[in-house]
Amino acid sequence: MKVREVMTSNVSTVSMNSSIRDAANQMKSLNIGSIPVCDDSKRPVGIVTDRDIVIRNVSQGSDSNTSVNSVMSRNLVTVTPETDVHEAAKIMAQNQIRRLPVVENNQIVGVLAIGDLAIRDIYVNEAGDALSNISEPSNPSGNLR
Repeated sequence: MKVREVMTSNVSTVSMNSSIRDAANQMKSLNIGSIPVCDDSKRPVGIVTDRDIVIRNVSQGSDSNTSVNSVMSRNLVTVTPETDVHEAAKIMAQNQIRRLPVVENNQIVGVLAIGDLAIRDIYVNEAGDALSNISEPSNPSGNLR
């Protein structure tokens, strides 16, 4: 089965110049925990998560009018719609990510979330394995990253 068959294809995005407040409000209204960040040509350049907002903005005492560009995660890991879902689950586990942007022709066409894999009975084991790896602390002290 391919990512195209299980991904969410109606994806909202924000621009790099959007404010943290705008991104947070959009995430709240859509009931999502992250939103892809795109440049002016709609090419994905990062992702901002609720955790990014808390760790890189709120905890620093920064203003909610700060641009998304200053808090987004830039090392964007992506897959194509033709990526096999087993491979996508491995990529999520290896990179400790719960959401994987799906890109085709340098444009975002979807997002694959760990939940998208879990609701397909055939992929419950892969989703569980990926979530186990995602949830493991990546530093030996066990402190939050």
